[in-house]
Amino acid sequence: MVATAIVPQGTATDGSTPDVYRAGRFEPNDFAISAEDTGGDGLILPLAALRAALDGNSASNRRLGLLFSPADRFDEVLPLLERIVVVAVDFPKFADGRGFSHAARLVRAGFAGEIRAVGEVLIDEIPLMRRVGFSAFEVRNATARRYLSEGRDPSPDLHYQPGALSEPPAGTRPWLRRRAT
Repeated sequence: MVATAIVPQGTATDGSTPDVYRAGRFEPNDFAISAEDTGGDGLILPLAALRAALDGNSASNRRLGLLFSPADRFDEVLPLLERIVVVAVDFPKFADGRGFSHAARLVRAGFAGEIRAVGEVLIDEIPLMRRVGFSAFEVRNATARRYLSEGRDPSPDLHYQPGALSEPPAGTRPWLRRRAT
């Protein structure tokens, strides 16, 4: 298998990791995405490598996460959710929307950790990603990074349909929902 099939496109392979956009600002990335268990703390692994790390008891007190690829089956991921702190959902191309379904299913399954979008994360997808449960974004696209750095978040304040996360009603119209702050 080729390494680019495991590590999301655009991921730095020299050990550097891009900043993470969460809570309205860019923060240092506290997790590295790796194709195999390198023994470090704050490590996001593909499903097979994560399963091996957890089954081999090499996890100890390390913070581990899952790199959830579009082709991964949710029923294989479900038993691991209590043992990880972050799920990085891979978007290998901007036109691949399976990650939206993965995030919504994670929320419905009660996953309380961080759901992070990695790969091809574009500025116009971020509002929709938030509505299905994403709370952090590894943004590599230069335009999206610039817009977010300038505070130009395109998320609307009102929604007509409920999302995966609970949203407060806007007032007299129960079907109109306010963006969660």
